[in-house]
Amino acid sequence: MSFLGFLLLGLIAGAIAKLILPGRQGGGWFTTLILGVIGALLGGWLGGLIFHVDYTGFFSIQSWIIAIAGSIIVLLLWGLLTRRTPRA
Repeated sequence: MSFLGFLLLGLIAGAIAKLILPGRQGGGWFTTLILGVIGALLGGWLGGLIFHVDYTGFFSIQSWIIAIAGSIIVLLLWGLLTRRTPRA
């Protein structure tokens, strides 16, 4: 997959992950899209490491599932890191 195709896949996967996750994740859409690209990278790396799968193409369902799963993981971690604690 080309770099631009991978970037587009990550952007769309980040948007889908934001729609899937309940509640509010801080950062807005731009941050979510950047985290989606990071999540797609993470998903591809973990998918290759654990399940020995890789991105076969832009229109492959396997690529989309890996990218969306990675984006959900990154968005959950982002939510944990940026969660505000109530002040006393």
